[in-house]
Amino acid sequence: MSDAQTVPETETTAKPSPPELSPEEPAAAARTEAPAETPPAAEGSTPAANTAAAPEKVERGIGVLLVNLGTPDAPDAAAVRRYLKQFLTDPRVIEKRGLLWKLILNGVILPIRSRRKARDYKRIWNNDKNESPFKTITRSQAEKLASILQPLGKHVIVDWAMRYANPSIASRLEALIARGCDRLLVMPLYPQYAAATTATVADEVFRYLMTLRRQPALRILPAYYDDPYYIEVLSSSLKAELKGLPFAPDVILLSYHGMPKDCVLKGDPYEAQCLRTTELLRAQLGLDEEKLMMTFQSRFGRARWLEPYTIATVKALAKKGVKNLVVLTPGFSADCIETLEEIAIENAHVFKRYGGENFTAIPCLNDSEAGMLMIWQLAMRELKGWV
Repeated sequence: MSDAQTVPETETTAKPSPPELSPEEPAAAARTEAPAETPPAAEGSTPAANTAAAPEKVERGIGVLLVNLGTPDAPDAAAVRRYLKQFLTDPRVIEKRGLLWKLILNGVILPIRSRRKARDYKRIWNNDKNESPFKTITRSQAEKLASILQPLGKHVIVDWAMRYANPSIASRLEALIARGCDRLLVMPLYPQYAAATTATVADEVFRYLMTLRRQPALRILPAYYDDPYYIEVLSSSLKAELKGLPFAPDVILLSYHGMPKDCVLKGDPYEAQCLRTTELLRAQLGLDEEKLMMTFQSRFGRARWLEPYTIATVKALAKKGVKNLVVLTPGFSADCIETLEEIAIENAHVFKRYGGENFTAIPCLNDSEAGMLMIWQLAMRELKGWV
């Protein structure tokens, strides 16, 4: 099994009770020790992967699979090319895949973009573990969730996967079923639903299950863009981060990953869900749309994408005289190249180049105490009736 497969040491059906946190507590939990009323701290998990002994098989097991987008296996052009090819040949990501697109993809995009992105990955690479921070954080999220769920019993097994590259969804589903899991909860860690994220995870899960004669029961975590605890944790964590800054922001940007406008016109609810998250955060923080702005990043290609674009807005704000800017990325559950490089490095450079002075990219919730409490609460909600 993967590094995240933590087998609880005791078998008990005692159910952890949800923590009752005040509006201030999620922020404190994100950076400090958990208060007494929280679930067991996600420390000291015991990974079952890479051990000589085969993992113990369980009766009527429940598998919980955390899924994120993916990341190259190495910060070099060859690995990035493999990753991008898998990503950009997914019909959920690129819907118009005619002959012209294939020529552009293989003749222009993959040769050029792979080299460029490899340089970007090298700038943020976790050299200690020889992997991207995205993979490091996702593994840690799974390990900590496994530790928190230990009181439910050793039949509850937590693992993690990536939609693209490794570890694959199919490989982890196979491993969970081999352990004896006849019930599966798949948790795509995307707060806002998009066909190119949540739906393609479901596609891959279904694709694997279609190969099985005996299929497990299946649940898939829905989007949680308006979940009260998600909004509260984002708000409180942002407040905590702002208190530690040596400047007060003139403007705060909420930067979401972009998508072609055409996808929304076809019925994708992503833009509306991003707007709802933004509205709820404005209400929670007491800020208007001039102080807490919504933008979309990571535009790719020439098609019209959701606007306003983050990098264009950052440039315009700096030229307008804004000196202090903070960017929060509420659509990302873990820091990745889009937050660590595109926002924290590229956008920071643009802001300062055009007259800005102070720029801060707020970390994602990642595997912080507050972030893990949110993932735990979502998991417990979806596991009702099974545990």
